Amino acid sequence: MTLERIGKLVVLAAWVAAGGAQAQDVVRLGNLKFAHYGAVSYIKEIAPKCGIKVEERVFPKGLDVMSAIIAGELDVGATASEAAIAGRAGGAPIYVVAGFAKGGARLVARPELNIKSVKDLKGKKVGVTRGGIQEVLLLAELQQAGLTVSEQPGKDVQTVLLAYADLNQALLGKHIDAMMQSEPQSSQAINKGYGAEVLKPYDTPLGAPVRTMVMTEKFYRERRPLAEKFMRCFVQATRTFLDQPATAEKYVRETVFKGQISSDDFQDAIGNSPYSYDVTPEHIQVTTDTMVKTGVGRMARPPLARDWVKTDLLEQAKKSLGVQ
Repeated sequence: MTLERIGKLVVLAAWVAAGGAQAQDVVRLGNLKFAHYGAVSYIKEIAPKCGIKVEERVFPKGLDVMSAIIAGELDVGATASEAAIAGRAGGAPIYVVAGFAKGGARLVARPELNIKSVKDLKGKKVGVTRGGIQEVLLLAELQQAGLTVSEQPGKDVQTVLLAYADLNQALLGKHIDAMMQSEPQSSQAINKGYGAEVLKPYDTPLGAPVRTMVMTEKFYRERRPLAEKFMRCFVQATRTFLDQPATAEKYVRETVFKGQISSDDFQDAIGNSPYSYDVTPEHIQVTTDTMVKTGVGRMARPPLARDWVKTDLLEQAKKSLGVQ
């Protein structure tokens, strides 16, 4: 074999190795289309600077993200906490590794009904999405107010189960009297005049729900260097959105929502669902307990938060980037 031939083989081997290394640096991310999920989506934009590639898939709801994780299609997912909890209870091999937003829900009613409190919902139809954190919040508020609830007529409040995308239209069409909706849809209903805020549902023991970043156990344990890079990228993306509100608004309005939401919609939505980094085992445990109490998720074995909330990667990333 000539030296020229050997040289070509060495170059080819190096090229193949480089391609393999690049393939190993791909992170498969599951996300949802809400204003407060914007910083998670922004990770893929800055990923090359972090030395990784992020492939984002957007799902209709958090339980779909869990299904994709169980199927082995994702490494990381962004969901509301109830989907993560239900997923873990159902056997999804995941850890909660960060919290990327807080709040993000609002009880909105038809203005002409003059509904001022949860107790005023007696005799009304309330729209909500099955299995979402909004359902947990709605049921917790109704229990706290001493109201009974069912999907069928006969109780104090009748719930009408609809997809997030259909709730606003149902309120506008007067098919429901109120809705527990996410952001920015709840802000849109208010700004367009067919909805009025009743309350932000954070006065139960659950408080303001934290949206969770979950990571597969395999990714967390077996691809540690890549997991560390991804978490640093998450912290950088979130810090950018917190420090540069104009960048956050432009990206969410133009890239995520393709101009479908106004500046007022975005500002109101993020005012009710600020970006963040943190989550605690205590919060996830309270959320789990509330799910059990309200019957959301119907978990045979509710997971203990201390067993699967792992914030060491987050703390390491924040420390390395000087984030408090």
